Amino acid sequence: MKSKTFNTKLLVQIFMIFFKIGPVTFGGGYAMIPLIEREVVEKRGWVKPQEITDIFAVAESVPGAIAINSATFIGYRVAGIAGAIAAMTGVLLPTFCIVVMLSLFFLQVQDNPKVEAAFVSIRATIVALITYAAIKIGKTAAIDKTTIILIAVTVAVMYFVHIHPVLLIISGGLLGIGIIGLKKKLGMTIKLEKEDMKLNKDYYLGSGI
Repeated sequence: MKSKTFNTKLLVQIFMIFFKIGPVTFGGGYAMIPLIEREVVEKRGWVKPQEITDIFAVAESVPGAIAINSATFIGYRVAGIAGAIAAMTGVLLPTFCIVVMLSLFFLQVQDNPKVEAAFVSIRATIVALITYAAIKIGKTAAIDKTTIILIAVTVAVMYFVHIHPVLLIISGGLLGIGIIGLKKKLGMTIKLEKEDMKLNKDYYLGSGI
């Protein structure tokens, strides 16, 4: 979008999108990633594929829940501060209401076999959603052999060493800077995104979107 002027209709759309997504932010909010991508990238084209990946990366890197952070970043990207407030309110409101209701009734029904069975299925479904989100983001993050190796090493470190995620994120950023600098000195080709993403970005820029 070319401007971020106050647009009531757009703000209502942003609010309603995240209001619908909010109730499915199980699993720390990772389950909402494919839903956000479908709504703001595929359906409405508010954010480009490469940008949504960067937004999720930043949302995970800063303090706070990824669900709220992602919604706020996207809302601001689409409609400025008003959009950020609309998106944040939309994603928070249903979750707040659900938590209040659960706090009132969960203790009375937590031992109910049907409730326990429902949560078993919910957990399995959330694992599937998070896996799907990881695959979608992985397709944009793994752009060359270096990034593939970095992903594999990071997964191994997290699994075997249990380093705090913040330290891994900082280390990843520093490694990225160092690797790019080394490649420049060696005169190697530097890829910062996949060819299909580059073509997509060129299309958007050329069309003035």
